[in-house]
Amino acid sequence: MRCRLLITLALLLVLPIATRPLRARQNGIRFRDVAARASIGFTVDNNETPHKYQIEPMIAGVALFDYNNDGLLDIYFCNGAQIPQLEKTEEKYFNRLYRNQGGLRFEDVTDKAGVAGAGYSMGVAAADYNNDGWVDLYVTGVNRNVLYRNRGDGTFEDVTEKAGVTAELKDYGKAWSVGAGWFDYDNDGDLDLLVVNYCVWSSEKDPYCGARKPGYRTYCHPKHYGPLPNILYRNEGDGRFTDVSAESGIGEHLGKGMGVAFADFDGDGLLDAFICNDAHRNFLFRNDGDGRFEEVGLQAGVAYIDEGTVVSGMGADFQDYDGDGRPDIFMTALSNETFPLFRNLGNGMFRDERYPSGLGTQSLAWSGWSTGMVDFDNDGWLDLFVAGGHVQTNEELYSSRDSRQPNRLFRNRGDGSFEDISEQCGADFQQTGLHRGAAFGDLDNDGRVDAVVTRLNEKVEILHNVTASSGHWLILDLEGVGANRDGLGAVVKLTLESGQSLFRQATTTVGYASSSDKRIHFGVGKESKVRSLEITWPGGSSQIMNQVPTDRVLHIKQDAVHSHGGTGEWADFFSN
Repeated sequence: MRCRLLITLALLLVLPIATRPLRARQNGIRFRDVAARASIGFTVDNNETPHKYQIEPMIAGVALFDYNNDGLLDIYFCNGAQIPQLEKTEEKYFNRLYRNQGGLRFEDVTDKAGVAGAGYSMGVAAADYNNDGWVDLYVTGVNRNVLYRNRGDGTFEDVTEKAGVTAELKDYGKAWSVGAGWFDYDNDGDLDLLVVNYCVWSSEKDPYCGARKPGYRTYCHPKHYGPLPNILYRNEGDGRFTDVSAESGIGEHLGKGMGVAFADFDGDGLLDAFICNDAHRNFLFRNDGDGRFEEVGLQAGVAYIDEGTVVSGMGADFQDYDGDGRPDIFMTALSNETFPLFRNLGNGMFRDERYPSGLGTQSLAWSGWSTGMVDFDNDGWLDLFVAGGHVQTNEELYSSRDSRQPNRLFRNRGDGSFEDISEQCGADFQQTGLHRGAAFGDLDNDGRVDAVVTRLNEKVEILHNVTASSGHWLILDLEGVGANRDGLGAVVKLTLESGQSLFRQATTTVGYASSSDKRIHFGVGKESKVRSLEITWPGGSSQIMNQVPTDRVLHIKQDAVHSHGGTGEWADFFSN
């Protein structure tokens, strides 16, 4: 069946507030850990020592991306190294790349691809930075970051030095980088790189914290370490980057960065950046459009929680949870701090919604690292996933509830509130551990978003979404032409036949030290057809598609649409 598409290059007007879609009751979101079936037995090894070096509990990130363009998401895991040498002296410390063979089976292709990594790796950011059609990787770590260029033949090349992204700071030397994210801050069609740095650290100067008796040493509070500035690299379009941290204003602000997320929070067509800091006020960098960023976290109401205090910010996501067309901020923290939720009011301000949403009381007992705002049951509302686990690992001092924790899932009720349904998500979801990184994407293209989660010194979890009562869905695989090829930063407004609208933004920068599928996923409930899709590409051009069938993956260019998956045929081609 062929349907006519209407494509326009008109600038998109300010997004209207969406009418809340009706939420159909679901029988429950459920996951099954398929790591063994998938032939993934990888274990994160942080080389934990009695010395309790500060870097030990901070790894490891994970990325979901399609490195070989076969339409299936592959998985890349970060890993540790020998301490204090910070070298991958044994294979057990190698980072790992697993190729998706289909049918939820994977093959370890690390050696062939040449991505075992170097040093004590922390996080990973995936995107096609050179617009050649192949997704690349930037791996962060302790005093050593690596940019892997995807050659397109199944192998990667280390181009860190050549590209100029070694993460060296003028007054500090090489930085301890936790995470990074790709975004086109100047809308020139090339992805730029924001590197998030944690604190000043060296193995020789790590202070002693805890009681002065065997087995009672603990990891130190961040207050014992000096802050670092973050780094902004501008993509020059020729494979090289320029450090513009100083002239952009990004480098003026020192923090203890953990999570980073991007969105156009004020609707001016420019991507802004939110950085959650550990025991330090959060940063919200507003893009002024002239190459500079203004840090507006305090005046916007996201620097602190309502009590005027900081939390141990870990991971963050920046999406629209309440369906009003404005991106909101969710972040994780440690137990007894609660997980902050900042609702975008549309006037440059955010409001702390922890307690009105129910998250305050429901998250108080838990610690979280990576996170994602994801519609797991395809009802149109973004749920909140949290990778659970405390920073402290001493079982002699901390009960299993305090340290080894299960992941959490807060289901979006559709009325601005959330319900903790973690105990209803299946036995595999109850696994405890020191969970850290988490990435999200549909591993088998069945329309239900899955989660891959790391945990320290235990096998990773491949949480396959087996929700039986899941609604209809649509996945958009964007390809920019004038915009960056991945379409990162594009905003999509989906309007249902009922007239209700949903909003999503293309990004890979989600959670803590991790990178999720670049494709945009929509759950649409009982709707079998979408009235219209309106895509606003970075730079302002827009594209409208009418009468779009659901339950499939659509590959969308600025002048063409391809459908694969689902039943029947649906494709149309246009040129500007």
